[in-house]
Amino acid sequence: MIRGRLPQHEFVATGRFHIESLEGFDVLIPTMTRVDGKILETATSLKLIQQCGAGLEMVDIDEVAKRGIMVANVPTDKCGNADSVAELAIYMMIGLSRNVQAMADALRERRMGEPQGKALLGRTVGIIGLGGIGRALVRRLRPFGVHLIGIRRNPDKSTKEELGLEWIGGPNELKELLQRSDYVILCLPVTKETINMMNRESFSWMKQGAFLINVSRGGLVHREALEEALATGKIAGAGLDVFWEEPPDPDDSIFSCNVIATPHVGGSTDVSMQGIVKVVAENIERLDKGEKPLYVRTPQSRS
Repeated sequence: MIRGRLPQHEFVATGRFHIESLEGFDVLIPTMTRVDGKILETATSLKLIQQCGAGLEMVDIDEVAKRGIMVANVPTDKCGNADSVAELAIYMMIGLSRNVQAMADALRERRMGEPQGKALLGRTVGIIGLGGIGRALVRRLRPFGVHLIGIRRNPDKSTKEELGLEWIGGPNELKELLQRSDYVILCLPVTKETINMMNRESFSWMKQGAFLINVSRGGLVHREALEEALATGKIAGAGLDVFWEEPPDPDDSIFSCNVIATPHVGGSTDVSMQGIVKVVAENIERLDKGEKPLYVRTPQSRS
């Protein structure tokens, strides 16, 4: 798609999440590839690292900055990505609530009228992270008649009122959100503060029979703690679009639990891809003209 918009440029695709060398390249689109000091040593003419999504946790921005290379991303709310991810999260909410695995078993065994599902109406949804994806979720969930609460890095009254939340808290109030929520949806980046935020202690705070949905980054959830919470029935199920390693092992025992898993496709829709390509192509054109790309990130502004 990018080639089609910029036919005057030469594009090389590795076909895998690995870089041999950056020698001779002016722009890198890393997707899910790690970019660290070692690979940057091979960069002879690199001017821009342009992520095709919002996540930059695989890019060592401090090392990049030392070399005078710009880093830019595509914010989720600027390309349709947030809307697409929010739709997938709701798909997981409904699938878990209606127990799609048990429905498939019932059809196979020719049993009609079961299982009995859980309705979203009247349930409490706790959204952790109120950026582009979190806000897109709030807009879509309101017509379902749920109670909406959330956590934001810097909670304020204006955000609460703007989004129509019943409660808003800061990171230090995670326990309260987990205790109140029937569905917990993770919509925040991985940082030193948030890595493994869903661990044995935080799972112990969740309501018995609640659901966890992660459409953000796998590093937010401690894998063993999640399997333990599922296996013991502490939580009723999980929706996962992201994992502790990608791709995950399809034979991982965690998938024998009540898990709806998708292969990191939250933002992979026609609308989202068109929006991403538009921003990426525009930034390459800006670089061509000697203009500063859009959404440049620095060590002080990583998201």
